[in-house]
Amino acid sequence: MATKVLSLRLPEEIAAEIAAVAHVNGVSMSRAIRTAIEDYVASQRAEKGFKARLEKRLEEDRKLLERLAE
Repeated sequence: MATKVLSLRLPEEIAAEIAAVAHVNGVSMSRAIRTAIEDYVASQRAEKGFKARLEKRLEEDRKLLERLAE
């Protein structure tokens, strides 16, 4: 799997909490953050209304791309 490096700014308190939770669970902070992001994406995909918002966004993007292609 290809990876992408991202920079993330967090309040010090949240960063310390993530570090502590990751340490207790024996994983890296990167792994803990990736897991949290994966859980967030999964919860959004399962949320009622997400598919409709996604389809609306796709339609808006399609219209914009078509205008740019003219």
